[in-house]
Amino acid sequence: MTLAAAGLAVLNFHKAWAWFVIIGNGLAGLWALGAHYLAALRTRALWWFIAAAEATVFVQVTLGAILVGKYKVVFPKFHAFYGFVAIIAVAIIYSYRHQMRHRLYLLYGLGSLFVMGLGIRAMLVGKVG
Repeated sequence: MTLAAAGLAVLNFHKAWAWFVIIGNGLAGLWALGAHYLAALRTRALWWFIAAAEATVFVQVTLGAILVGKYKVVFPKFHAFYGFVAIIAVAIIYSYRHQMRHRLYLLYGLGSLFVMGLGIRAMLVGKVG
């Protein structure tokens, strides 16, 4: 696979950004689970961190879509699937926030760890170039 310099830069950024998705959502999940048990961890900063961690997923999928659409990069099977499932997971987590208000920290904690796992899985099946 030969890519133009711009395409290679996007691919390298996509690969590096995967770590932000994985580590960010992992830390957000652990923080939210900790906040379920320790009230001192229930801060506004937690919600900003979760929002930032979830936003990394959308950036990652957008980068992947650019690679496929503009630079015609072909990913291994299921790589893109895990990215889109991560977006759907974020949407489901967000949509259940009212019904799960009594367990909100568990919802976001376990949900963020699930998104982290999807990122790990996408990375493992998505070895490109």
